[in-house]
Amino acid sequence: MADYEYGKMDIKEQEKTFEGFLRMWVYIFGFALAALIFLALFNS
Repeated sequence: MADYEYGKMDIKEQEKTFEGFLRMWVYIFGFALAALIFLALFNS
């Protein structure tokens, strides 16, 4: 821990994982919205 300096950690992998997580939720939300619109249009 003596080598640690605040703000010097490489977080590229965490940022990539978080970006993928957000992209997954956008796709899920988009699919759910499309399904609701489909159901509303066809009175299902």
